[in-house]
Order: sequence, then structure tokens, then C-alpha cells
Amino acid sequence: MKPKVKKSIPLSLYEFFQQFPNEDAARTYFEKRRWDGSPCCPRCGSLAVSVITSGKPMPYRCKDCRSHFSVRTGTVLAESKLGLHKWLLAIYMLHTARKGVSSVQMAKELGITQKSAWFLDHRIRKAMQRQCGLFGGEIEIDETYIGGKQKNKHERKKLKAGRGTAGKQAVFGLKQRNGEVKAFPINGTDRDTLQPAITANVQVGSTLYTDSHSGYVGMTGYAHQVVVHSVGEYVRGRVHTNGIESFWALLKRGHYGIHHYMSVKHLHRYVNEFAHRHNMTRVNTMDCMAVTVDGMIRHRLSYKELTA
Repeated sequence: MKPKVKKSIPLSLYEFFQQFPNEDAARTYFEKRRWDGSPCCPRCGSLAVSVITSGKPMPYRCKDCRSHFSVRTGTVLAESKLGLHKWLLAIYMLHTARKGVSSVQMAKELGITQKSAWFLDHRIRKAMQRQCGLFGGEIEIDETYIGGKQKNKHERKKLKAGRGTAGKQAVFGLKQRNGEVKAFPINGTDRDTLQPAITANVQVGSTLYTDSHSGYVGMTGYAHQVVVHSVGEYVRGRVHTNGIESFWALLKRGHYGIHHYMSVKHLHRYVNEFAHRHNMTRVNTMDCMAVTVDGMIRHRLSYKELTA
């Protein structure tokens, strides 16, 4: 008898506003996640902190290094003029929208400009980054391509040679059977590119399930099983790549239906967002948000860096 899969507890938008009705509630939440009731100086680590009644220039002052700080200091929230309530709502939206939220829609929901929403989204995606470690056991491996279709491009932007994958960015993905996904853009799909990516992310001795792509031929140190799509073979017992391909399907639905365009420069952030959301499928909404809020600490992403 198979063990029952634990279902996650979703948080509705109505419940979100009940729990976080205003800016003070959002600030209290961020402070509890970061300090758990005891403000700590982000510069020197001192717990000797005094509260500034006026809140100017910042609500806390370190008695040792005499620096002023807030819960935003030393995080991706630093120097943001948006209220913490809007930040928390944006985090909620990115975790509950299965195919993501465009910056245009985010701007409408939060009452800010599209430019601010775009910057906000990427800073939250920065906080979603985390290390999954080496995968082991049964691993599904596949690659896909992200980019616009040739037929939809303006004549001057169409590539004169090549079709199908021409002008698109390759993305490599691994999925632990019934587990997490790890995906990232890759420079090519030849053997010299794919096989080092596998050895860097998969434990030796694991079982690999791939299609018949030539880039996977000759893998050593692994039990390698192949399904041949060209002859109509997609499943052979436990041998298939359906899990990682379903992740690609969701990523592309988000690409074509929500974002419409994912630049090569920022593609890794979009892919990371979808992988993070996939890996949190069985986690309660509040716990998902907590992971991202914790990931904001000691990370920065300036607008200059983002647009350089």
C-alpha cells in the first residue's frame, strides 16, 4: 500500500488580507522571520539595540556601532520605496500563480508602475535561489529550448538559416523521480556540454532516464536507460522522462501565455522561479513564503546591476 501524499494547505487571497491587513502586520511578519523578536544589528551583530520612537532615519539604532537600521537593511528589500505590505503581497502572488505573474499584471494589482513591478519581481526571484545539492537515485534528464517562434518574428529578425531551435536558448533540466527539479540555461546541447552538467549535479551510481539525444551517449559511472521518441516509445516500465517534460510544459505555458518574452539575460531567473514553485508544491503557502523571505537576507540586486 502506497503512503498517502501529504497535501499542502493553500492560503486564499481573503485569508491573506485577514492575516496581513496593513503595513504594520507585514513589518511584524518580516521582523519575526528575521529576528524572532530580538532585533540584531546587521552590521556588527550586536543585540544592544534601542528603538527610535520617531522611526527616523530608521526604527532601530545599534548601541555598539551606532548605526541605524531596519528590517530591510542587508536584504533585497534595502533602499526600496515600496511598502512591506506590497512586498509581501507580491511574494504571495508569485507563489500562488502556477504559471507566474507578469510585471504588467503585478503593477495593476499593487498600484505601481510596470517598471517598479518588473524590478520587484526579479528581486523576489533572487530570493528564491537555493542550492538543491547533488541529486541521487532515479533522475530524469532532458533539455528544451526557450524563445519566440520564427513565423511570429519580424522579417528583419528572422534567421535566414536554420529552423526549429534556431535563435532559441537551450535550457537543461534534471528531475529526481517524484522529487525536486533543477533547471538552468546551458550554452549548447552537445556531449561536451551536457555530460559535464550531469556529473556536476548527479551522484555517481545514480540511474539516469533520458531520450535518445546523442549528447547523452557514452555516459560512464551511471546506469543509463533510454526511451526512443523517434519510434514512438515514451514509456517502458519505469523508463520515461514524463516528469521533467511536464515541467517544461508548465514553463512554456508561462512563457507564451503570461510573460510572452523571456530575455536570455534574465532567463535563469524565470527558470529558477518555476523550479522553486514546483519544488514547493507540497508545502503550505505560508511556509513557501517563509522560505523566500528567509532567502532575502544577505542578498542584494540593484537596478543598475539588473539592467547592466
